Amino acid sequence: MEAGPKTEKDLAKMRLRGLIKKEVHQILRDPSSIGIAFFLPVVLLLIFGYGVSLDAEHVPIGIVIEQPGPEVNEFVAGFRKSEYFDPIFFQSIQQAENALLQRKIMGIVWTRNNFARRLLGAPEAPIGVIVNGVDANQARIVLGYITGVWMKWIASYATIHGKSLSVPVNIKHRIWFNSAVRSRNFLVPGLIAVIMTLIGGMLTSMVIAREWERGTMEALLVTPVRIKEIILGKVIPYFLLGMGGMALSVFISIVIFHVPFRGSYLALGLASALFMLTAIALGLIISTAAGNQFVAGQIAIVITFLPAFMLSGFVFDINSMPFPIQIITHIVAARYFVSILQSLFLAGNIWPIYIINCCYLAVMTAIFFIIIKKKSHKRLL
Repeated sequence: MEAGPKTEKDLAKMRLRGLIKKEVHQILRDPSSIGIAFFLPVVLLLIFGYGVSLDAEHVPIGIVIEQPGPEVNEFVAGFRKSEYFDPIFFQSIQQAENALLQRKIMGIVWTRNNFARRLLGAPEAPIGVIVNGVDANQARIVLGYITGVWMKWIASYATIHGKSLSVPVNIKHRIWFNSAVRSRNFLVPGLIAVIMTLIGGMLTSMVIAREWERGTMEALLVTPVRIKEIILGKVIPYFLLGMGGMALSVFISIVIFHVPFRGSYLALGLASALFMLTAIALGLIISTAAGNQFVAGQIAIVITFLPAFMLSGFVFDINSMPFPIQIITHIVAARYFVSILQSLFLAGNIWPIYIINCCYLAVMTAIFFIIIKKKSHKRLL
């Protein structure tokens, strides 16, 4: 029996399958796409995961002891036992200041004469602290660590000797969501968003430009293939490739960097798929507008990677930015995905945060694909 005539829907499916098969063969012939999807996340995660840290550990700190004694030795022992400090001892404050000027140490703890007498109730300070303030963020961290060592020791000293310690506020710390206080737990989820932005943009920013350069786009335009089928033929293979890179990034984050994951993998998958569509759509807009692979690649780096790195909240707190910059961050898709990832990894399924950010991503995805449809047409001019 002869098969009946195929409907337009069947023909559309056949054309789409052919376009997807063509794109898969193109990916297999050009290993750079596979490298961007799988090799690039590994390299960037290892570099940023191990190289970027907001923690201050093994900070070289100068210790000056003007008058030795048991109390001084007990206090200084707190710096020796701390993982945050590498104490270096100096005989005089002048030597310590010279080392500070030469950037050999990051701060000075100066125990004064009559340290024991000044401890409790004396008007003079028993210690002096000097911190290198060139890096203001690190200076605040170092000063906080020194204060922590001092308060812990003096409270213990007062308890042992039965003396009252006049402290206006008794602070008891409760740290939620990142109890280990590891900056890596905060940075790595945000880094996944930055990497996925770069991968989605880079994978698709050059595909249409490549078709124009090689002359294959003209061949496609004279066939019955429709514009939406060409777009879907590009989106589907690179979407699957990008989601594979996403899965690899999450695996590395949990297994190698030991970042806790407290949310739902299903919620993570849905949000990742939505964000990947957003990144791919942005890449297709760049590719359609550029028409040249080199130009498209350069534009993709500027438009995708830099805003995702600087304006997404990955490293820099958005609320601390100037108000005009805060307004600009609302058009950066990575901002919403960073919020979703940090919530799912560290806090769990916080549905108000998850839903509102997914809604923003859905709106951006729809806008981007509408732009692609308007910019794409079956004519050469």
